Amino acid sequence: MDIRQLRYFVAIAEEGSLSAAALRVNVAQPSLSQHVIALERELDVTLLDRSPRGVSLTQSGEVLLSHAREVIAALDQAREAVRQSGSEPLGEVTFGLPSSIAMVLSVPLAETVRLELPKVRLRAIDAMSGFIKEWLEDQSVDLGMLYDISAVRHLSHRQLMTEELHFFSAPDAWPFETRAGSPVPVTDLPKAELVLPSPHHGLRVMIDRSIKPHGVVLNVATEMDGLGQIKTMVARGSGYTILAPAAAIDYVERGELIMAPIVEPALVRPVYLVRNPAKPVTRASQEVERITLEVIRDLVARGIWQALDQPEIAAG
Repeated sequence: MDIRQLRYFVAIAEEGSLSAAALRVNVAQPSLSQHVIALERELDVTLLDRSPRGVSLTQSGEVLLSHAREVIAALDQAREAVRQSGSEPLGEVTFGLPSSIAMVLSVPLAETVRLELPKVRLRAIDAMSGFIKEWLEDQSVDLGMLYDISAVRHLSHRQLMTEELHFFSAPDAWPFETRAGSPVPVTDLPKAELVLPSPHHGLRVMIDRSIKPHGVVLNVATEMDGLGQIKTMVARGSGYTILAPAAAIDYVERGELIMAPIVEPALVRPVYLVRNPAKPVTRASQEVERITLEVIRDLVARGIWQALDQPEIAAG
């Protein structure tokens, strides 16, 4: 049994016809039949039921098809990994980013990758953390960034920084007696009607977990999982929210939102870069990871991404 025979067998199974499979793999039909007969003799089973209408798989054929696809996929993956390990990075790198990170990181990262790695195609996916965890598990993405790694501690992870969450309000709708933009104690948060993600969202889980020890019950008037919609609603004065500064820096710079630190205590969360060690590490993904750290370092230095500490990105 060799890889060529397995490819021929998969083609026959998927086409349901020896003649169609012969056209697909560019092999004469009699020769294709001989390869199948050789497989059946070697395995001592019948793989195909033949009829005037075509061919169908036997139970043994179904078993072989499943394994053949895995073997072919593994070989193709190995070939691609070796090809990408050459002197110049090339190929696709898929990166899962939570919306609040994508807001500040995706564009400068994509621009830098395009400039420094012309043969690398970056695919940055903006998604909720739950989806990114699933994609890391099933190896759909090369890299992912997460705030909570409690469910993926078996994967490779490194903490890049810790960021502080802030309170956001429309400039003309500050809800407290203090000066607009003044620090907001956690105990004052219930005075504001909040617009927050639903309870299954990672940000909401983190907020609820952080304030629970302080006996604070938030006044969540609206639940909305879209980051853009949350910011728009708050900018219209229809509520208030809690976000990382990087997630709303566009609105703050335009003067549509003001932000204030939350104190007593501060609400902080770590930011992790995560890989699945079962997925082969390509040269392209290594270079994208390197550039990611450089871009984040620059964003932090310019105050665009506010970080309390950066254990993995502080060094040049």
